[in-house]
Amino acid sequence: QVQLVESGGGLVQAGGSLRLSCLASGGTFSSYAMGWFRQAPGKEREFVVGISRSGISTYSADFVKGRFTISRDNAKNTVYLQMNSLQPEDTAVYYCAARGGGVMASSWYPQPNTYDYWGQGTQVTVSS
Repeated sequence: QVQLVESGGGLVQAGGSLRLSCLASGGTFSSYAMGWFRQAPGKEREFVVGISRSGISTYSADFVKGRFTISRDNAKNTVYLQMNSLQPEDTAVYYCAARGGGVMASSWYPQPNTYDYWGQGTQVTVSS
């Protein structure tokens, strides 16, 4: 059973930066495609960014607009989300997710039901 644990959330002022981490255990991390999602109060969970198993390919939601970057270190079983130029509308609980082996089409990254495992989330609050 794969476990995902996010960390790095917190309170930051608008324009600031945060780096989230997601540590995976219980599986072969390099075989998982990974994604970051977020959910704000009263809203549905939405896709933020995704990264392929090798880390070569990344995918971003339109609202990211180059502000957020996903990366992974397969030797450390960790995926990162670097968030810059944060705005109050980025306030949400951020979740990492993993999809096990098998086909992973690029169009699947934004779909929550693509993923097999989820972390418990980390709160990001951006003050104005």
